[in-house]
Amino acid sequence: MAYKTDIEIAQEAKLRPINDIAATLGIPDEAVENYGRYKAKIDIHALRELPEKGKLILVTAITPTPAGEGKTTTSVGLTDGLRIIGKDAVVALREPSLGPVFGVKGGAAGGGYAQVVPMEDINLHFTGDFHAIGAANNLLAAMLDNHIQQGNALGIDVKQITWKRAVDMNDRQLRHIVSGLGGKMQGVPREDGFEITVASEIMAVLCLASDLKDLKERLARIIVGYTFDGRPVTAHDLKAEGAMAALLKDAIKPNLVQTLEGTPALIHGGPFANIAHGCNSVTATHTALKLADYVVTEAGFAADLGAEKFVDIKCRIAGLHPSAVVIVATVRALKYHGGVPKTDLNEENLEALEKGLPNLLQHVSNVKDVFGLPCVVAINAFPTDTEAELRMVEDRCRELGVNVALSEVWAKGGEGGKALAEEVVRLCEQPNSFGYTYELDQPIEEKIRAIAKRVYHAKHLLMLPAAKKKAAELEKLGFGKLPICMAKTQYSFSDDPSLLGAPEGFTVTVSNVKVCAGAGFIVAYTGDIMTMPGLPKVPAAEKIDVDENGRITGLF
Repeated sequence: MAYKTDIEIAQEAKLRPINDIAATLGIPDEAVENYGRYKAKIDIHALRELPEKGKLILVTAITPTPAGEGKTTTSVGLTDGLRIIGKDAVVALREPSLGPVFGVKGGAAGGGYAQVVPMEDINLHFTGDFHAIGAANNLLAAMLDNHIQQGNALGIDVKQITWKRAVDMNDRQLRHIVSGLGGKMQGVPREDGFEITVASEIMAVLCLASDLKDLKERLARIIVGYTFDGRPVTAHDLKAEGAMAALLKDAIKPNLVQTLEGTPALIHGGPFANIAHGCNSVTATHTALKLADYVVTEAGFAADLGAEKFVDIKCRIAGLHPSAVVIVATVRALKYHGGVPKTDLNEENLEALEKGLPNLLQHVSNVKDVFGLPCVVAINAFPTDTEAELRMVEDRCRELGVNVALSEVWAKGGEGGKALAEEVVRLCEQPNSFGYTYELDQPIEEKIRAIAKRVYHAKHLLMLPAAKKKAAELEKLGFGKLPICMAKTQYSFSDDPSLLGAPEGFTVTVSNVKVCAGAGFIVAYTGDIMTMPGLPKVPAAEKIDVDENGRITGLF
């Protein structure tokens, strides 16, 4: 049987005008700024006086594998399912980055019959938010280098510049460069580099700011480097925050689109979870909570990265209190964690499933016991799943007091998400003991240790001398009470991507720490994490094309 591709399904859909979608949410016309017929930005200031009424549902997942998990697909299908059972629901998602779209992962607008549309626009330029973020990032870089060129009145040490340029593309060639070559009038020669836009601190700032005023204040606090005597230099010192905020004045407004079934979707911001905090914007989440009774959102990668940062960074900063968590898993992915190669995942293998299940169970335990939230496991169904395999997952989860719901949203849309929706509604009515992984007044190293031991289940934490020294400097500068943003591989609970399942006895090694004073967190770097990915040997871009009528193909 030949299945339609995601883009074929999306292109066959009949979309409703975006003003009709806005009207279903009760958004006044003056708050809707159209970007064509099927996209709009929402003016958050026009909705300022509306109270928040919604219950917040987080969708997270097991540790990702090449077999795929389907977190965005589940988020979309769950929200459609909530609408089908009569609930007023909105989904709030991140925007895709062009890097993965043209690299390995492909698009990020859901899949099958659980997608947000127009998927081509969402996966490509959308409303220009990422371009604005890149422009603001690079304006700050240009003003920094210009200040040095024009006499360096602030006494900036070019060997202690921490601000990089940004481009929303996987381009390893730009990781480490030398800029300013060519003579006296071409700038000051120095080592430089690029980050992918989703790793830029400005992405984090945009996603954590509550409004334009807060955005500008956060931009002003960004540290770009240090002086010869060790004083931090900020964007405010360079008088850059006003112009940067001007570039971002529209980008801070959430984007409104729809699912294939006409369910409202707010898609805004897109920091990666392995190198940034991995959540959509605070403005989109708060806006959704004002407009619907149930708000489904997701955090990047697995619960050890995305859910931890959602709780310890986003919820803390934005004052959010989730009501329930959905943990997405597939039988295929669990068998991969149990040692089955990707080519053999379609065969029933209860022994491998048993070996892989601890990965899921550890994520479940973290959500329940560390974050104090009720959860349901959503099994993203594949035709190759057997009754015995599904029963094994259900039985093992029930031992932890957690229900399992079969999610068939890829094939059936909202109808395939009704059982999951009903369980989520039930969980939202239960009391919970929501809490954080650590306290903010703990020393930086102890906060990192709490994440490593409580969430990753590491035996030891090793802070390398450079990391210890930097942590001490940041505490001395007054940054010690900020939350932690771990930069770690998404493929393992550990910092070694080859350790699948639920590894034991490992050590997490932190090589460096860096303050993002504008975003309001400290990044701890582990393993070989880089803030500029590279393209694979066969990038997805090779399959993407557009015909003479403007119809895009190959985008999945």
